[in-house]
Amino acid sequence: MTTPASSPLQALARIRPDVRAMHSYVVQPSTGMLKMDAMENPFRLPAHLQAALGQRLGAVALNRYPGDRIADLKAALAQHAGMPEGYGIVLGNGSDELITLLALACAQPGTGQRATMLAPMPGFVMYPLSAQLQGLDFVGVPLTPDFELDEPALLAAIEQHRPAITYIAYPNNPTATLWDEGAVQRIIDAAGAQGGIVVMDEAYQPFASRTFIDRMRAEPARNAHVLLMRTLSKFGLAGVRLGYLIGPSAFVSEIDKVRPPYNVSVLNCEAALFALEHAEVFAAQAADIRAERTTLIAALRQMPGVEKCWDSEANMVLIRVADSAKAYEGMKNRKVLVKNVSTMHPLLANCLRLTVGNAEDNAQMLAALQASL
Repeated sequence: MTTPASSPLQALARIRPDVRAMHSYVVQPSTGMLKMDAMENPFRLPAHLQAALGQRLGAVALNRYPGDRIADLKAALAQHAGMPEGYGIVLGNGSDELITLLALACAQPGTGQRATMLAPMPGFVMYPLSAQLQGLDFVGVPLTPDFELDEPALLAAIEQHRPAITYIAYPNNPTATLWDEGAVQRIIDAAGAQGGIVVMDEAYQPFASRTFIDRMRAEPARNAHVLLMRTLSKFGLAGVRLGYLIGPSAFVSEIDKVRPPYNVSVLNCEAALFALEHAEVFAAQAADIRAERTTLIAALRQMPGVEKCWDSEANMVLIRVADSAKAYEGMKNRKVLVKNVSTMHPLLANCLRLTVGNAEDNAQMLAALQASL
């Protein structure tokens, strides 16, 4: 008896059609390039801290699953963030995994009624992608042409769609906007009145002038449905992949149920603990980046061909030029990678997103931009 030959194409048909229609997340090759497209910290650890971290990681028990040190890391993050009393923490492999866990926890499979996720747009691409993959409907509410919150539109959308999850990126990616605190609170109140959860995504908090955790601490009852999400990527540990979600313990314990066991490795855990023990080093780096941001924005606003340069509360700057594709390719040919965000949303037409680096990197990026306009 012969066995019928199998076909890879037949097996591929088992993959969801919407997944087959998707494009993978592509990281641009960057060998030999100045990488200014991913909002990474330009500073490496000082040599003495590199040696100390290497010795520490070398002593980690790689033969064991993560254990009590995870609890130590949660305690260190709680102290670092100023976590309110009665709150808890969920750890993720970057904030991307936390977005997935939230969608998983709030999806309603088999009920005949899909949950909804809502966010201002343009915003972080992982919000709509996570909604799609986990079976939630996504509602994107456009910002104003100057990338402020359209408060009336957001309030109307919350009333109409009653979202299970509303994301407020604070500051926003890719616009680097830190929205009006009063407007944000009114949107949070409206979502809460509909029985929804609000996630304050503070990935870029080290570069912002304020944090919403102060409001959560000052008005815990009013913000009892608010979760605060952060990542150590912008703190200076993009390679470590560690995000954390802070919220009332009752919320956090439910979300933690869908977290894969051992999702944070012993090496990531120990590296994060080490960094938090030397938080002053990273705070000084963030201060340098904020100072460089001021200089960079001033130079961009004086550059012929830059039609608009927006204010920034993150380690990125959004600009508009006459032809973003031409400028992007010109910079790439000059060995500088930036992000052409013009196809992400109609409001971003001919926009480029530039990472704020150190003085040398910023000067090289500016020279490449000027030559490419």
